[in-house]
Amino acid sequence: MSADPDALTRSAPDTPRSWLRRFWPLAAIVLLAAFVYAMGWHRELSLETLVRHRAALESFIAEHYVAALALFVGLYIVAVALSVPGAIWLSISSGFLFGSLIGALASIVGASIGATLVFLIAKTALGEHLVRRAGPLAARVADEFRANAFSYLLFLRLVPVFPFVLVNLVPAVLGVGLTPFVAATALGIIPGAFAFASVGAGLDSVISAQQASYQACLTSGRLDCRLDFDLGAALTPQVLAALAALGVLALIPVVVKRWRARTRMAPRQTTEL
Repeated sequence: MSADPDALTRSAPDTPRSWLRRFWPLAAIVLLAAFVYAMGWHRELSLETLVRHRAALESFIAEHYVAALALFVGLYIVAVALSVPGAIWLSISSGFLFGSLIGALASIVGASIGATLVFLIAKTALGEHLVRRAGPLAARVADEFRANAFSYLLFLRLVPVFPFVLVNLVPAVLGVGLTPFVAATALGIIPGAFAFASVGAGLDSVISAQQASYQACLTSGRLDCRLDFDLGAALTPQVLAALAALGVLALIPVVVKRWRARTRMAPRQTTEL
């Protein structure tokens, strides 16, 4: 009897070369992220940075609009790929710099590509190795998630409770395919992207109200000058409720699928009795 090639592949131990080939992209991302944190560059994603460089940014955008938009998308991709905290400020800045429509679209593209890079790197490095070694319960969870990957991912993206980076990593470990991941990610971040970009488009009033005191603080040479902005303004109860409702709608196909499966099973069980 011939051996199952897939079974042999699954049971074969990793060689140093295959281990290195799988893990070097993940190691590179971790090292780059550590370097960004060590240099303190992640702290530059703030309202203060936007205000300090506002004139230069607006001038560059006016003269090189397409290049500025491409650079913004590239920065968003890097921030998401390195899981830099404060990337939310890029979504807000997108509306401030490019307007709510173009800014939101730029955020969607940047966030989707960045999330996909993290997903692919994690899938290459980890794949389903962790699930297979975790036991039958983890395998059943993975099977259920893969069977309804798009609905579950769409729910996780729409409800702003789960960390963005975690939603990038878990599907990779559970063996979700690339197509449902990309589709659910791109679709699921649309509402939040437009909400944050709309807030960014209205930042002028916030900046104007605090501009004088902020400039006076900078002139005095202080290093702790800050502009006050409540991120809760972007996630109002109404917005949160709408996102939660969309998340529930995303799970309807899963509920319908299970209901139909039980409906088909009921006559069969009755016949057996």
